[in-house]
Amino acid sequence: MSKSHFYIKYLAIKALTSLKINNLPSFLFFGMLLLSACTSSRPTTSQKPSTAPISTSKPNTSIAMPEKTSSTSFYNTYELTLQEGKREFRGIWIATVANIDWPRSGMDSWDKQKADFIALLDYYQNLNFNAVIVQIRAAGDAFYPSRFAPWSKYLTGQQGKKPNTTEDPLSWMILQAHHRGMEFHAWLNPYRATFDLAIDQLSPQHDFHKHPDWMIKYGNKYYYNPGIPEVRKHLTNIIQEVVQNYDIDAIHFDDYFYPYKVEKEIFRDQDTYKKFAQGQSLEDWRRHNVNLLIKETQQTIKTHKPWVQFGISPFGVWRNKDKDPNGSNTRAGVTNYDDLFADPITWMKNGWIDYLIPQLYWSMDYSLAAHRELVSWWAKNAHQTKIYIGNSPYKIRNNADKAWDNPREISTQIEFARTFREIAGNAFFSASSFYSKNKDIASLVKDNNYKYKTLTPQFVSKSTNNALPSPKAELQVDQGIPRLFLPYAIDPQYRFAIIYTANHLNQVSQKTEGISFRKIYLNDRNKNLIILDQQDLNQQFLVLTFMDRFGKESKAQVFEILAKP
Repeated sequence: MSKSHFYIKYLAIKALTSLKINNLPSFLFFGMLLLSACTSSRPTTSQKPSTAPISTSKPNTSIAMPEKTSSTSFYNTYELTLQEGKREFRGIWIATVANIDWPRSGMDSWDKQKADFIALLDYYQNLNFNAVIVQIRAAGDAFYPSRFAPWSKYLTGQQGKKPNTTEDPLSWMILQAHHRGMEFHAWLNPYRATFDLAIDQLSPQHDFHKHPDWMIKYGNKYYYNPGIPEVRKHLTNIIQEVVQNYDIDAIHFDDYFYPYKVEKEIFRDQDTYKKFAQGQSLEDWRRHNVNLLIKETQQTIKTHKPWVQFGISPFGVWRNKDKDPNGSNTRAGVTNYDDLFADPITWMKNGWIDYLIPQLYWSMDYSLAAHRELVSWWAKNAHQTKIYIGNSPYKIRNNADKAWDNPREISTQIEFARTFREIAGNAFFSASSFYSKNKDIASLVKDNNYKYKTLTPQFVSKSTNNALPSPKAELQVDQGIPRLFLPYAIDPQYRFAIIYTANHLNQVSQKTEGISFRKIYLNDRNKNLIILDQQDLNQQFLVLTFMDRFGKESKAQVFEILAKP
């Protein structure tokens, strides 16, 4: 009984004692008041106590409670800690340079480009891929509104021309990937300034015109001079702009650092070397320049968003064994360290990158650089960095190495990589290689390697590893539609809800292969109400978890279905 009830009762009794017996109306009034005070505080006995979980989170008062709340009589609910389960990165590169994969043409309407992009995502989602690596900076340009680069001609048909839409293409692409439960890795080429020598087609806003002193012509392209400190600052500003403005999962660089060597040509950075080198050889100075970019890119990313990953897909050979006893048993004509002046081993040892995808674009037993040898070498030299293997479906039935005529070459490579604990997945170059052709091989990969969906690997933040509170939900059915209602605000660090369904709880708790699940992107519209499918209640257990920005799952809330609602 509350204090207010006691006070009302006290007033009623005091009034009654002062009344004469013949004052019947007053007697009845205060008698009713007394009865009300006594009965209003009495608990209702006709309802069973609710079995819905109680949350200690503060309610979000800005969100209206639903008019109907379902009874919990058709289910029991309780908390459960799930095993980690096997995760695997399954990525596809979507190259935009020269319209390799998407858009099909810069002259296409934005609506057609959107339809083509959705078709790509749906295709790879159906193949149980879980990440896209989308090229958003191909050659000093941008697939998004930028303060540092003009619009890409591969998007709009003319460099510097704004797309004919009010939508931000990059924001839209990211959202479409997330709606399908896929990670979006923003792929940028840092040093390539142009794709050819047609400088008359460059926008006045291109760095070729704004900073001609930054450019070096080499072969049939122009490159940013990596040795100029202002260039490095400019490139990290570009990274910062993308990280701050977009909900990406990762920043991704490929293999283009210092350019692949062109016969009888010299990369003319000698004057820059004389100005900035500090006693190093030219080769060591060039590697130092790249190392500084990698280090400062990592610092830029983690300063603004610690959960955004930084990954690189370098050329597949670090060094040949004849140059370095620590190198691989290969005879590659090009190597990272000696020709591209890129040193992935240093990046991994210093913790500057979250993952590495060496481009191992050779067949299993290719004589000069065997895929088998290189997977083993990178696994032994991972230095506590996640390693994914880069595979080359573009070579299928299209290479002098006849091993690529074998339809099972890619499947064999995937299974071989899985035999190494240090290898956590694969990425494939590129999207059109499985989409526009070789669909039979894509089907083989799904049937033999990617039969079931899986989550992408989580990674440990160096800044924080605090466990987030596990949100609690109520299972409801409204007009025949099942839904999960979350009465309290979800921590914004949670980005996805994951719905598992099974007839045996140990299938979920142990994350057995083939367990059915859906990964649902959380946005303003569903952070308090998640609409389920009818079939979600067809099995005995429905299990809800939440995934944070680092890929870590919360404790699970189990809904044991006792009867059809």
